[in-house]
Amino acid sequence: MHPVIKAIEEEQMKKDLPKFNVGDTVRISVKVDEGDKTRTQLFEGVVTKKQGSGIRQSFTVRRVSFGEGVERNFPIHSPTVQKIEIVRTGKVRRAKLYYLRKQAGKKGRIEEGKREEAPTAPSA
Repeated sequence: MHPVIKAIEEEQMKKDLPKFNVGDTVRISVKVDEGDKTRTQLFEGVVTKKQGSGIRQSFTVRRVSFGEGVERNFPIHSPTVQKIEIVRTGKVRRAKLYYLRKQAGKKGRIEEGKREEAPTAPSA
C-alpha cells in the first residue's frame, strides 16, 4: 500500500476499541441523523462474522426482534459507530456463525465463554 494512503488511514482509525470476537454479544451505539436532529440508537446482538482488515474492517451483528431475525453490518472505524460494549463473551468453534439463521429458540443460544486476559508480568 502506498505510504501516503497508509498514513491517512492510520489517522482515521479508532484506537479505543474493545477486543471482541465472533460469538460475543455486543451493544453498539449508532449515531442516526433524522432530518436536522441527531440521536443515538442501540443495537444489541451476537457477532456472527468479522471480516476485512485495517480501516475496511467490519462485523455483522444478529438479533431476533419481534420473532424476526435482523442482521446488521457495521464498519468498525465508521464515525457513525460511537461505542461498542461487550455484554457477554461466547464460546464458539467457527469463524462465521451462519448456522444461527436456521436455529430457533434455545438451539440458537451460544455457550458463555471466559474472557482471555493478556498475561501480566509478575511484580518483583
